[in-house]
Amino acid sequence: MTPNQMDGIVPVLSQDSFEKLESIMYRKHVERGNCLFWEGDAADKMFFIFEGRVRTTKTSDSGRTLTLYLHQKGDLIGQMDPFQESQHSFTAEVTEDAKVGVIQRKDLEVLLWQHSDLALEFMKWMGLMHRLTQTKFRDLMMFGKTGALCSLLIRLSNSYGKEKDGGIYISLKINNTEMADMIGATRESVNRMLSDLKKEDVIAYKDGHFIIHNLRYLQDVCHCENCPKEVCRM
Repeated sequence: MTPNQMDGIVPVLSQDSFEKLESIMYRKHVERGNCLFWEGDAADKMFFIFEGRVRTTKTSDSGRTLTLYLHQKGDLIGQMDPFQESQHSFTAEVTEDAKVGVIQRKDLEVLLWQHSDLALEFMKWMGLMHRLTQTKFRDLMMFGKTGALCSLLIRLSNSYGKEKDGGIYISLKINNTEMADMIGATRESVNRMLSDLKKEDVIAYKDGHFIIHNLRYLQDVCHCENCPKEVCRM
């Protein structure tokens, strides 16, 4: 598998660097419902997704679970703290049967020491993930729950959207409770906000899938900064 064949995040690694990284992986099949790691586990491994989907979640002190990311083919998951001991600050749950490449942190450290070009590209990837996290928290905190919901719909369209019948068809099935967990809102408030968007003919919902008819409306509500798709994604 080469970087150009990956979906998900726009590949940051060169062909040569990816082959080096792949050489230290061992492949593993993980069934839906299992976790790659739990919040609080030792962060001694990273996981590259060859197939399937994984969501990462964070549990608050009150017991509320917030969905941080929806990862897919081509994503690298795990605590990004090479050269120091740390613990995972989130849980990674497999939501669709997955094939992953497991990378031992110590093997990665040796590889980064040996290859400065890979180390630089890996730092670039870490910076990209940091920017992705920053934009998500900006959307959650700056423009209210409606802005956060509109941003979520835009991110879904960038990650899973396809042009269809004059709209953007989101291939991923997602329900209102799952959306609420992604923006820290209640299901009832998400129901109300989605109903308002449907009345304005901004979106439609059919057979478990959202269809976006007016992307510009969503962008205006969340003050979209036209970030590249590798940042404005799930």
